[in-house]
Amino acid sequence: MQKETEIKLRVSRETLAALREHPLLKKRNKSGWERRELMNQYFDTPERDLARAKVALRLRRDGEEVIQTLKTRGQSVAGLSERNEYDWNLPKAKLDVKKLDGECWPEALAELDKKTLKPIFTTDFVRERAELAWGRGKTKVVIEAALDLGHVVVGKQKEEICELELELREGDPAALLELAAELAATLPLMPCDISKAERGYRLYDANSYSLSLPAPQITAETPLDDAFAALSWHLLGSSQRLAEQYRFNGHWRLLQDWVENLAELRALLSSLGQAAPRQSTHDLRVALDALLEDWRPLVQAGLDDEDVRKAAPEQFLEELEDPRWGLFSLTTSRWLLARTWAADRNVRGNRQGAAQLGSWLPRLLGEEATSLQLQRYQQQPEDLAEQLPRIERIQAWLHHARSVLDIPEMDRLYGELKQLALLANEPITDESLDARKQQAIAVYQNRAWKMLLRM
Repeated sequence: MQKETEIKLRVSRETLAALREHPLLKKRNKSGWERRELMNQYFDTPERDLARAKVALRLRRDGEEVIQTLKTRGQSVAGLSERNEYDWNLPKAKLDVKKLDGECWPEALAELDKKTLKPIFTTDFVRERAELAWGRGKTKVVIEAALDLGHVVVGKQKEEICELELELREGDPAALLELAAELAATLPLMPCDISKAERGYRLYDANSYSLSLPAPQITAETPLDDAFAALSWHLLGSSQRLAEQYRFNGHWRLLQDWVENLAELRALLSSLGQAAPRQSTHDLRVALDALLEDWRPLVQAGLDDEDVRKAAPEQFLEELEDPRWGLFSLTTSRWLLARTWAADRNVRGNRQGAAQLGSWLPRLLGEEATSLQLQRYQQQPEDLAEQLPRIERIQAWLHHARSVLDIPEMDRLYGELKQLALLANEPITDESLDARKQQAIAVYQNRAWKMLLRM
């Protein structure tokens, strides 16, 4: 058994060709490019028991070799994935179920009748691989780079495979992100943690691709630094999955959720005070603001305009053809992995970053609620939009961390604030102004809001 640590990057055919000649890869390429044709057959039960258990089982023909591989449940954080992999060389291209036993076979599948395993789909592609090596400080880094071009095939359905895989062989996992970010500075690379197996299942059943990631486990005792990191990783990873699925099917709701994820990340980023000095967050804020400046107005316009919704998938493909999204994703991953916001803080900032969420969050929300001055906007609802950043900061924390607060009616308050934010974004009309006024009153009279004002 070996542990596989890799990052997958969706690319175009043009980018794939450019990567072969990229100066950085040429400089670090110690083996030259080796070309191989890989034919892969994936297996599962008719009920897709393996997929539900997050297990992938395949037979691969690589030249004269036949390799049976089992990949078990792992973890993926914003495109950087890690999972266990078991390989067996076989004398012929026939599944050997006797190998699927012992420590490699998940306990959740212990009762599975392995005779029910059948071919489900194929992934056939040409792989050009090279070994990259260089010194990173006092340590050596070895990464296998693979340029894959081919197709996932399910019956008569087909989806193109066109991607760069970077797999760590030796060194710090941070080196994977560093290399990817350097390449993404000039080439459109889309971090994408959907495996070839997941693509096959998605073609087999369009509803099988899960957008949801496990919710971060934060409690009242979680330090602010850890809570912020967990929530930010979650939002970044979710935004990447939403981008991939919207690229795939163009469903409008996915684009709305993608923008909402980015807006929440921006709101959390601006809420940390001295725990995240402004100079440490500057580049990330600028990148987020640029994305939101382009996509928020489009999403808002699309709420009432079907033509905008129909044109949006093509516009999103243009976004993905630009280096901006991939570079943002990868540099943000590096920023989070290194905890850059905590690098040059003063003593007060370190103390704030170490504060337990259960004591820090009520103070933040109390200060924000007091500064919002909702009484004013009951009289001047036309000015409510100027308070959207503050509303969104409160809303983002309530969305993901309200369970750590011992305050009644927090779920209701979150819903009321969400409605207030929606109204603040609407064009000003007599009707919308009246709705803003009534919603400001509803929030102000909420029991949880009154308790926050006393924090």
